[in-house]
This record gives sequence, structure tokens and C-alpha cells, in this order.
Amino acid sequence: MKPVMIVGAGPVGLTTALALHFYGLPFLLFEEDQTLSRDTKAGTILTRTLETFRRYSVADEVLARALRVEDIGGIDLATNEPTMSVRTALLSDDTRYPFVINLPQHHLEPILSEALEKRQPGALHLNHRLNGFQQTPDGVTATFETPDGPRQVEGSYLLACDGGRSTVRGQLDIPVEGLSLDVRYMLVDLKLDLDVANPRDYPYLAYFSDPDEWMILVRQPHCWRFLYPLAPGAEPPSHDEFAAKVRRFIGEVDSLEVINTVVYRVHHRIASEWRRGRIFLMGDAAHLITPMWALGLNTGILDTISLPWRLAWVARGWASDALLDGYAREQRPLAIHGSGEMAEVARKYMGGEGDVGAIMSGSGWGIAATRTLLGVRLGTDESAQWSMVKHDRGPLLVGDRMPDFQLHGGNGRPCRLHDLVDDRFVALYFTDARRRPSIPHNRPGLAHFVVSRWDAPLDSGLRAQSLLDVGDRLLMRIGCPPETLVLVRPDDHVAAIMPIREGRALELYQAIVGKDVSPAVGQDA
Repeated sequence: MKPVMIVGAGPVGLTTALALHFYGLPFLLFEEDQTLSRDTKAGTILTRTLETFRRYSVADEVLARALRVEDIGGIDLATNEPTMSVRTALLSDDTRYPFVINLPQHHLEPILSEALEKRQPGALHLNHRLNGFQQTPDGVTATFETPDGPRQVEGSYLLACDGGRSTVRGQLDIPVEGLSLDVRYMLVDLKLDLDVANPRDYPYLAYFSDPDEWMILVRQPHCWRFLYPLAPGAEPPSHDEFAAKVRRFIGEVDSLEVINTVVYRVHHRIASEWRRGRIFLMGDAAHLITPMWALGLNTGILDTISLPWRLAWVARGWASDALLDGYAREQRPLAIHGSGEMAEVARKYMGGEGDVGAIMSGSGWGIAATRTLLGVRLGTDESAQWSMVKHDRGPLLVGDRMPDFQLHGGNGRPCRLHDLVDDRFVALYFTDARRRPSIPHNRPGLAHFVVSRWDAPLDSGLRAQSLLDVGDRLLMRIGCPPETLVLVRPDDHVAAIMPIREGRALELYQAIVGKDVSPAVGQDA
């Protein structure tokens, strides 16, 4: 197979490269700059992104350098009193990461690139500016400008992770729909002691809301970050003006040192197409989201969950090309009406222009799931209704993310559902293991497990494919009756919830991948 070409080595491009390595696909990553970006950008990584980093084996490195946050707080500027609180600890049964983390993007990117270099040395090619590309029947040929002159590269696919001013999107002449608002934000990183010299009890992620002036205060691993709007046409403030602004929000402090600043525009713009043959748009090349509630970078990481496994299934011959169409069909509504509109509601709320009742209503669990992107439901088929908002911990529906629940495997050791789902579909049969139900043997791309509160006897022949669900806790969490089949995709999302019937899992799997993978005569399904 020709390598998959990735253009752009920001967080989405780097994570995509790690994903392709995880799935065993050859790839090359190209970046036009001489170094990775050192600009002050996104600073909060949500739980769903951490789950992605876990799958691609980089979560431990990221967590070691990050600040974990389990309380996201709103504060009224006039009274300095809390207005709302998001407690991610309520998600402890659903994920192994019941928190979000604060880590600046320019600290995240080296972690991802270092991990990539260890796994595939030389895969990242700096100083490669894309000049043009041409599709062929079996791939894409791209031309790059390098310090050593033009370089032509042949690949199987081209993944555009080259940002909001995407060269790939521009050369394909794909329109961008939406708005670039006449709104600017200023982001400032400060050396400031709010722990000992000037102790404050603000959450590590604090939203100061006010109709006249609002600010977001973020505790980064080694500094504090302030984010606030600039008045239309206003110049960035001087040091003294900024110091006065800081003191209006948090009171007197003994000293503060500005480390870095950046001013950027607010966008809500979505590409009208995300796929053109063998070329795909990802991250900011596909969607520019208002940077509120950390929905910019983290929405881009959702793309790295959705597309790579599809490419792997097609490359392995396990799926038809039509499987790739599901990437844009499922992810684009989330960017347009999900992350995009949610971020806009949050932006207006901070400025006193509206409320977040439709998003922040319901149980504490629902609010936490929504804010961490664990509440994403994909439109996986015509019957599944996509959503990004959870109000309560109700029964799972088709398209929902399967909780990363802890069960006990046939080897006696605890296991997590997401570990079982890595790189395959998983069919879960909720039935009585004592009755020795007949389930198919595992096959490449599709595994089968009996889930029961009754441990499978050693003479049942089911031990290796059994999961002990103590107290039927997972069964109750899903909200399905006994004798139910739940099919989970490699991206952790539920593909089907149906009564158990012989051969049904394989039928469902074949319908999704668009290919007949029936076993040969004499082989198990």
C-alpha cells in the first residue's frame, strides 16, 4: 500500500499520524514550517480527547506534563460568587479519565511528535510546503517545495490537516460556509502566584461572566492563562492596562509577568465538502469553531477518531470504499450544529447575551458528559439521531459512545471495554453464561463476548469469550433487557442494539462495512 499523506503537523495532523501507526498503515507527515508551532493556542484537553490519546498510546506522556481538572466553575464577576459548577468526578463509572486537563497546545505538540518519532523515525517532514496535487485512479500525487527543491510524493490518500487557511481546501475550491465574526479574543499567559503569595480558591478552569466584561481564567501546569474579548477596533492593552484589568477580576496581586500573548478572530465556518475522492479535510481545514469551552481543538480530535479506522478497514480489504463516506456524514453535523452552535451559545452567555439552559440543564452527570464530549451521539445510520448534549444518564441509544466500563475477563483480570474495542468491532451478548449460549468464534475485525453476571464455567467452552458483569451493572447502565446483542464499533460508538438471533452480529457488521465477509464453508462465523 502507498503511504497515506498527511499535510499539516498541528495536533490533528500529529494525532492522525499516531492513529495510522496504531492501525498499521504506512504514512508520511508533512509540515511547511521549519519547526512545530510555538504560538500560544488551545489550552484545555477534554476527556474524549484523552480517551483518543489512550487508544493511540500517548495518554501517559500527555498526562505526565498536564494539570488535571475535575471542577469547571462559573463565577459572577460582580459578586465573585460561583454561578455553576461542572464536576467531572460524576463520570467515574464511564471513563478512566474523569477529568479534563490543562496543557498549552505548544506543549502538547512536542509530546505528540516525540511519540511519533519513537515509533516511526523520520515520518515527520518539516520544511515541506505543499504546491499542488493530482488524484489518480489508485492514489494521489503531491508536489512539495523543500529547501532542496521540488519533491514529488505518491500516496494512497491525502489528509488535509493544514488549518483554517488550508491549501488543500483552497486548491479543491471547496466553499466554506458560515461566519467570521467581528470579534477578537486576547489570550495572555502570565507568571502569577495565586497559590501561596496571593491565595485564591478559583477552579483551575474558571469562567468569569459579566455583560460588560468577561474573562476565562485557566491554571496551566506552569502559569496562569487569561482569555477575554477585545473591543471592536481596540488595540491590545499595554502592560499597565492589562495589569489593571487582571486586578479588576481577581483583586490585588503582588506581581505579574507576561509570558506570551496572541490575538485571534472568532469563526464559525464549515467546509461544504469533507471528501473529494481520495482527499479528506480534517480539523480546522474542515471546521473553524469558536474557541469556547475548548471546542476547537477537541472537535478536531473527534475527526481523528472517525476517519483512521475506516481507512484501515478499507486498506485491509475488510470494507468497501463506501465506509469512508461515513466520516463526513457523521462528523459534519457535529461541527456545524453541535460544537459550532454550542460554542456560540457559550460565547454569548459569557457576554450576558443569553443563557445556556438548553445545554447546561439536567443532571450533574449530563452536564459533565456534555462538557467533556463524552455525550456525543453519532448519526451512525438513518435511525440514529446525532446529539452532543446529555441531560441525564438514560439508556444507551444507537450512536452513543459506549462507556469505558470495567468488567472482568475470562482470565480473571479486570478489563475495560474500550481496551476490548481497540482495532475491532465487538459484539456483546447479554445472556446467561450458565446456559452455554452458542456464539460465533472471533474473526479478524469482529470479536464476540458473552456478558453475564454468572461466570462462565471452565467446561463451558465460553471462558475465553466471557465477560463477568458483577451485579449486572453494565446491563443496567445500557438499559437493555437480557438476551440483547450490542454491537460496538472501533470508535467506541454503539452500532446496534437488537435481540439476540443466530448470525445477527455478522449481518449487522456486513451491512456497516458494505462487504460480504461470510466465512467459507466449514469455518465459524
